[in-house]
Amino acid sequence: MQDVVLAMLAKEPAYGYELRSRMRGALGPLGESMNAGQIYVTLTRLAKAGLVTSERAEGLPDRPDRRVYALTPAGQQRVAAWLAEVSWPKPDLSEFHLKLVAAAAGRLADPVALVDAQRREVLRRLRDAQRAALERSVDPVVGLLLEGVVLRLRADLEWLEACERMWTDRDRTGRKAPMSERSEGRPGDAA
Repeated sequence: MQDVVLAMLAKEPAYGYELRSRMRGALGPLGESMNAGQIYVTLTRLAKAGLVTSERAEGLPDRPDRRVYALTPAGQQRVAAWLAEVSWPKPDLSEFHLKLVAAAAGRLADPVALVDAQRREVLRRLRDAQRAALERSVDPVVGLLLEGVVLRLRADLEWLEACERMWTDRDRTGRKAPMSERSEGRPGDAA
């Protein structure tokens, strides 16, 4: 969550409610359960770690003052490191999805390049798992685990291919490319 919040701030300074709205928008129905307090707790931790600063901004006559958060140089470095990270698998796919959204929105990195880096890592792990599963000396119980790992990695590769199709079909601002630029009938067209 911390890295996602930092990446969302890389585009421009924002207040907590605005960050929550961006994240909920990026996650669609999966973001409905996002607790507003979670964002503010995360921002407080990031400020204590020296990764963000905040300033009080005057509210409108009918609204209270707000705190606007911005990245520090250390926060910018952490975002760059997070975008370059190619660890896989994560407990859920929403963090990687948010990485792609934040990278595109803040023009921090090419989402297709991030997908490609993840694909290379997944392919490496898949090769390793397949080699291990083919070992004749593997205990059948361990073999079952390896089979599960192989199946999961294959599914991850399919999802990454879908990600690549969708981000290839979008222009750098995050909008769908015009119909003439998209190929017909691909699953990513409806995204």
